[in-house]
Amino acid sequence: MSLDLSVPPEVAAPPPPGGPVYLTRLRAAAEVVLCSGYPTQLALLPVLIAVGIPPLEGTALNPAFVFAVSAIDTVLLLALVFLLLRLSNERPRDVLLGPRAAIGELGRGLLATPAVFALVIAVQLIIRAFAPYLHNVPVNPFESLLGSPLRMAGFLLLVVIAGGVREEIQRAFLLHRFEQRLGGGRLGLVVTSLAFGLGHTLQGWDAAIVTGLLGAFWGSMYLTRRSAISNITSHALFNIVQVLAGLSSTVRA
Repeated sequence: MSLDLSVPPEVAAPPPPGGPVYLTRLRAAAEVVLCSGYPTQLALLPVLIAVGIPPLEGTALNPAFVFAVSAIDTVLLLALVFLLLRLSNERPRDVLLGPRAAIGELGRGLLATPAVFALVIAVQLIIRAFAPYLHNVPVNPFESLLGSPLRMAGFLLLVVIAGGVREEIQRAFLLHRFEQRLGGGRLGLVVTSLAFGLGHTLQGWDAAIVTGLLGAFWGSMYLTRRSAISNITSHALFNIVQVLAGLSSTVRA
């Protein structure tokens, strides 16, 4: 008798028993609002102020506040997304990663990044030519977070985790809920992109428009691929380059 030492082919995990729980529109809408980022960050504001971490230092952003609210909100939002998916008897892997190979999606994210920069440059040139008044914030307030090598390292980590990872997992979850019960992925793409842009008005209306369009770009990628990996890759890489470019301009100044 010979001993078979061959490795058996990978078997997909069985679906959750009973299948996904039926969602009412009210529940889906409540989950979208809860995971939009606004309720969690608004709830954190008085807490951080109470423990001595105000949003501003004089007229500039307080780095400790930015880091604290971003880090805590990232943990809260990711925990909420995974909890709500579990409560609806859905596997987070199915919703967030899909059936495609991770390495292929990572490669697609890398390949999509030049298109992201092309989109940003094109929109900025159009705004500068036809609506320069939208550039209403001359200096990016987040440049104050690049004052030291330690801050820059912390900010780079922040834009990868809180920006690339959290925001794209959040976007995938919201679009998933829109597809299920709230009018479909296209409506979800419009709503989430508008919300994404409005969340960046602190950097100016031109920045809000650009980030809204970026949200639509990354959201379209998710709806097409059914995986957040390419979005996370592209978003994180874009943020890293933006931070390094901001550091370079600060050094030159």
